[in-house]
Amino acid sequence: MTQTHDELRKIAGQLIMIRFPGTVLDAATAEFLKTNGIRAVCLFRGNMTDSEQLGKLTADLRAVMGPESLIGIDQEGGAVVRSTWVPAPPAAMGLGAADDTDLAYRTGAAVARAVKALGFNWNFAPVLDLNNNPHNPVIAERSFGAEAGRAAELAMAWMAGSHSEGVACCVKHFPGHGDTNVDSHRDLPTVDKPLAELDRLELAPFRIASGAAPAMMTAHIVYPTLDPDYPATMSRRILTGLLRDEWKYKGVVITDGMDMHAIAGRYGVGNAAVRALTAGADMVMALGTPETQNETLDSIAAALASGELTVDDVRLRLERLSALALAYPCKPRSYKEDAADREVMAEGWCRALTAYGQPRRPAKGAHVRLVVRQDVVSDGVSEAGVPAETVAASLRRLYDVELVTFADAERFDWSALPRDGSFTILASTSRLRYGEHARATWRPDLHLALWNPYQALDIQAPALLTYGFAKPALDAVNSWLRGEREATGRAPVPGFE
Repeated sequence: MTQTHDELRKIAGQLIMIRFPGTVLDAATAEFLKTNGIRAVCLFRGNMTDSEQLGKLTADLRAVMGPESLIGIDQEGGAVVRSTWVPAPPAAMGLGAADDTDLAYRTGAAVARAVKALGFNWNFAPVLDLNNNPHNPVIAERSFGAEAGRAAELAMAWMAGSHSEGVACCVKHFPGHGDTNVDSHRDLPTVDKPLAELDRLELAPFRIASGAAPAMMTAHIVYPTLDPDYPATMSRRILTGLLRDEWKYKGVVITDGMDMHAIAGRYGVGNAAVRALTAGADMVMALGTPETQNETLDSIAAALASGELTVDDVRLRLERLSALALAYPCKPRSYKEDAADREVMAEGWCRALTAYGQPRRPAKGAHVRLVVRQDVVSDGVSEAGVPAETVAASLRRLYDVELVTFADAERFDWSALPRDGSFTILASTSRLRYGEHARATWRPDLHLALWNPYQALDIQAPALLTYGFAKPALDAVNSWLRGEREATGRAPVPGFE
């Protein structure tokens, strides 16, 4: 019997994940979910205020979407966290600097306990990209390092910790986003390398993890040696030929957000969604707006009607998605481990702390001139950086701090600072690398690289690397400044020898 368009949209709805604005499940969104059979949502910072509100929102979503709900979150650690009030996990590169799989396991478990208590059962982490390009604008400290074997070991330990607490992981961004100098949120990157080099670097961690990861997220990147025509998200050669046929991967394949300019701006969201599904993806992350989500549903329904997507194709995808939801059911738990988990996270931040160029401490009670960027807005992927005044308040526990802020690193005149013998600290609180002006003229006594560790390579000054700006990172810095601990981390990427 021929199915109606509405019936086909309801099948299509099971193959997409959406987002929506606001902190409550409004009637219109609830009706959209029910009408279209949608059972997967991803929540972001704008959907959250506190545990009570978020717990109610996820409970309302479960009530509408049913027992096979998939409620996702990006709770990687470092700057990429959505629930910011729970214990703050160190960034992946911080764990790479600590170089301890047991610590990685305990961190993954602690992250999972917190997000499961809030009603999530799917975490889009850990990142398996190898950050082998120091100018990568979007990965950097989100990567466990540049060496494939060790990065995979640490990521798999983190993942095992999460799975032990009942939260599914989704490794990303297959086949590897580490060697790009373009953010796929803004344009379509290309990684043009020989197959042997891709095998040795980019692909290696994903191949290692492919037997254990219940889900894998695709990258909106063209790899000409693998497929010269399509980005990985829409490449049958990559998603089916390499991942399914060659590696025998059995888990769920979900796309990265299809609203990103690398895809939506070039292919159109509906067309791209169909191409991703026919290439081998199981679920399309149709974030965007209700308009683009409707376009996606209509396009998938049309592909089902025409036979471009076959009944067998869809059945296999739905079976994999159901298996994921049943293996990691969306059932919240009580959360009594908050204090203990904060200790785990604090340990991670402290052990990540990395010295570069023999940094020295100001004398106790010294006058410190602190130079920090004014602007700490979110870059769309990460949460907003730490405000300048927060860094100053943290250091004021130890020193007499004079705060100097700048709006533009390429215009700030370092030579205009008084030459009065004050100990000068630069605190870097964004992911942006410094340009030629700062590299040539800035000379602090100490550089606190509180986000992107590669910034330490831009400024000719001794540095302390934290790989993130959460409160326990600032506490770890103060502990070092007081002489209570040494910076024992080792940057797991080239350039910091």
